[in-house]
Parts: sequence; C-alpha cells; structure tokens
Amino acid sequence: MKPLKLHWRVVLVRPRNPLNIGAAARALANFGLAEMTVVAPYEPTWEEARTAAVSAETVLAEARSVPTLTEAIGDATLVIGTTTGSRRNLGRNLLSLPELAAWLRQRKSRGRAALLFGSEKTGLGNEDMSHCHALVRIPTTSGCPSMNLGQAVAVCTYELARAGIISARPPRIEVHNSEPAGHQALDHIFERAVSILEVSGYFQPKSRAAMLLKLRRSLLDLNLTCNDVRVLGGVLSQVEWKLGNGVRVTGHGMR
Repeated sequence: MKPLKLHWRVVLVRPRNPLNIGAAARALANFGLAEMTVVAPYEPTWEEARTAAVSAETVLAEARSVPTLTEAIGDATLVIGTTTGSRRNLGRNLLSLPELAAWLRQRKSRGRAALLFGSEKTGLGNEDMSHCHALVRIPTTSGCPSMNLGQAVAVCTYELARAGIISARPPRIEVHNSEPAGHQALDHIFERAVSILEVSGYFQPKSRAAMLLKLRRSLLDLNLTCNDVRVLGGVLSQVEWKLGNGVRVTGHGMR
C-alpha cells in the first residue's frame, strides 16, 4: 500500500495581525510546506509580515491573498478546519490533532488538502467550518485553550511533518471518475441544489441559515467522486427542466 501523501495548503481566514502571517509562513518553511493563502486579511501590510518570515521569504512572496474562502479552497479535495471547539455548534465530531493522521489514512485521502485557521479574534465561523470534512483541535488545557495563530500553524505543520503525510509536489491535474471531487465542483452542485430547494419552497425563513449549514456538511460527508458529481449534476438538470427552467444558480448559498 502506498504511503499517505497529501499536498497541503495552509489557509489563514481573516487574519488580523501581519506578524502572524509572517510567523505562519516561517512555520510552513520549517516543516516542508510551501503553499499559503490568506483570505480577506484585516490589514494586508505585507512589509510587517516579512519581518516575522525569517528564512521563509519565498513562502510569503508566493502566498495568495483572496477575498473569499471558496476561492482559497476551490481546487482542494479535502478541507480540514482548526478550532478550540468551545462555544461553537460544530455539527460534526472534533478530532484531536494527534488523531488526524490516522483519520486521513482510514479515509484513504489523496490529492490536495487545505488546512484552515481562523481569525485571531473569532477563529473560524460556523459557515467556514461547514466547508470542512473534519475539524481538529490542538490538545491545549481547558484553562487556556486558544493559541497564538502563528504558534498554532507551527504546531499543526509539525504534526503533519512528524506523521509523514506531506507531499512536496502538487498532485497532477488528471481528473479520473474515481478521484475525489474538488471543492469547486461540490460548491457548484450545492448552489444548484439550493436554488431548486428555494423554488420548491423547502426553506423556512427562521431555519434557513441552519439548514444550509447542515446541507453543506451532509454533501461533504458523502465523499463524492468526480463521477458522482457528474451523475448528480445530471439529476439536478432533469429536476431543473421539470420545474420549467425556472431555476438558476444565483448564489442563494451562505455567502
């Protein structure tokens, strides 16, 4: 059996402190990762970030800044979120960081994976976490569960390196029927399904937001392949046609 190797992208969602962006870049370089994306940074002052990115100038120079989480994880086949697990309605089981490698091996994960870290102030929101196949927490003490963002990235990337589940090379872009579907394809299916449900009157105003979270999580838990997405797309096309072509993908999702 081939050893598990994933190409990881670290995604910082709405970071507030440029020094933490630099510290995260340094952690990636320390443990053999190279790809970082920053989503809607609070103050994108890259000059400050460089002061903390010692020996990681290349990682920081090649980092992308994008406005939305969907843009950051569109080509990922696996999305892992980090959280302290406190005061959140997670909607799924929470893994301790040392358990992640075994979970990935059991799942037989492959391809490109995104590891998400939330804002220093609020962490990942419920909507952010609804994009995740799994959530992990660093086993800190209950008296002080939250870590500095840069330190959290360092601990998590160390654990990935220690477990030997880092691939230095991006996966080849060869789409096979049996390959896991990427997030972009799943998001498109989700938006089409939501549009159909809107037209059918499925959603109730008071419960709509919570139901959207549950539906997205359920879609991720199906572990759909590229072929599954094609089949499901055909089913949705037939439903759209039966509804009289009154359905359009207009972004009725959670954004």
